[in-house]
Amino acid sequence: MLRALEIRDFVILERVSLEPSGGFNVLTGETGAGKSILVDAIELLVGGRADAAMVREGAERAELAAEFEIANPALSAWLEEHDLRGDAGQVLLRRTVDRSGRSRCFINGHAATAAQLRESGERLVDIHGQHAHQSLLRAAGQRELLDAHAGAEVLGKEVAETYRAWRRLETVALEAQKNFAARQQERDEISGFIKDLKKLGLQEGEWERVAAEHKRLSHGSSLLAGAQSALEALDEAEGAALAQLSAVAGRLRALSENDQALTAMVDLLESAEAQAGEAVRELRQYATRLDLDPEALREVEARIEALHAAARKHRVKPEALHQLLSDLEKRLGELELSTDPQALGREVAAARARYDASAAKLSAKRRSAADALSKAVSAGMQQLAMAGGKFSVSLKKNDEPAATGAEDIEFEMASHPSLPLRPLAKVASGGELSRVSLAIQLVAARAAPVATLVFDEVDAGIGGAVADTIGRSLRKLGKQRQVLCVTHLPQVAAAGDAQWNVTKTSTRSEIQVKIRKLDRAARIEELARMLGGSESTARKHAAELLAAD
Repeated sequence: MLRALEIRDFVILERVSLEPSGGFNVLTGETGAGKSILVDAIELLVGGRADAAMVREGAERAELAAEFEIANPALSAWLEEHDLRGDAGQVLLRRTVDRSGRSRCFINGHAATAAQLRESGERLVDIHGQHAHQSLLRAAGQRELLDAHAGAEVLGKEVAETYRAWRRLETVALEAQKNFAARQQERDEISGFIKDLKKLGLQEGEWERVAAEHKRLSHGSSLLAGAQSALEALDEAEGAALAQLSAVAGRLRALSENDQALTAMVDLLESAEAQAGEAVRELRQYATRLDLDPEALREVEARIEALHAAARKHRVKPEALHQLLSDLEKRLGELELSTDPQALGREVAAARARYDASAAKLSAKRRSAADALSKAVSAGMQQLAMAGGKFSVSLKKNDEPAATGAEDIEFEMASHPSLPLRPLAKVASGGELSRVSLAIQLVAARAAPVATLVFDEVDAGIGGAVADTIGRSLRKLGKQRQVLCVTHLPQVAAAGDAQWNVTKTSTRSEIQVKIRKLDRAARIEELARMLGGSESTARKHAAELLAAD
């Protein structure tokens, strides 16, 4: 869960800090005060797209940092795997954006890529924006949501990859029919390249090993001289350091009988003497092992020249030769298939079979998830002033195979039992769409594996008794996860376990945004402002809202 958020010079925010608690946290304030900018900051911190416009006017760069408490073994393993580990049980994210739009990312103090930041962020925060319902009108958005709910994102990527592999082989087959002669020439040329490279006996990582061996052998004389010089200074010359250490330690040891304060210094000197003695033994062994073989050096230099020559011929770096051989062998395999129509046909059929198998698994997962999502969202609609309404995820088989699977996904709904199901974009009014979107997001959030859920004004266009239901739903969700919600609805704000108020003040020279946690008295004042009406009536109603929760 999010423990602390620090923002510097981001959009209109100069210096803002937020330390949300567990449970349901609400952020309120006047329109335009900067509440949603806090959500934008969190989104940027977990891998969102950076832009120069994010830097506050007059500042050199925007800087954001967040501390998360984690209890996710998969995330801890991921951090360990990518050498991004930090203190146990927490992860620190930091990101800067300068005036040119250049972004730098850090995870636990280690430099990281935006992709790594995004990958870790997916395990930390799930953000539901106020315009999320717009994505629900797009076929791609509906498909992505269903696959996420089904836990089928990896399978979806596999389907796309097997589709591309199949189509690529089909293309090779068509080209083989058109360009047989050219393919044969390319095949012969690549065969020659492979033959030359195989003569070299290339090994993966060989260039780095040979270069290191050459460096050691070519500097053998200076290495040996340095080792011998060190041995002489430490142990062999008159007044050697090891003997001096021993003598000084002996004198102080005798004196320490008269003053115990010298004991610690004696211990340090004896330790230094022991370590120096160990260094002398290691240096003698090193000098014995050191190879000054001129023949070995000539052999290494010949190998380096051979690798350089091959690299120049093929216009790659020496360290890339092994990968080049692998790529050429792969390409040769494709070309050999292209000269054997029957073999190529079998490969195309096998690739199509792999795609069909993956697509069938994806379809099965989607059908199961579609049924569960339809029932859960329909149940949620009943609580959001859409009694009798129904939501359905329709799977329609494609006429032709596609990279996205064997079916099209379409969200359908009926706002009344007497009405037939129709595509979401064609039947929902603005208010209905907001409510259906919220019902979907609440269901999706419960299924999300992350500990922190952020809702940015997803209750827009909703009010009255429905707002009470939303507040209770989010508070219930807050008992399982940490929830942060930007809202303009007093009923939702009153349901929060904790409330922050965002204020903005402007002068001719600057804009200041402040955020503060509200105590009960301050919450009543803020809720009264949100309710409007006469001050006394609004305060009374605000107190009643808080008491009800």
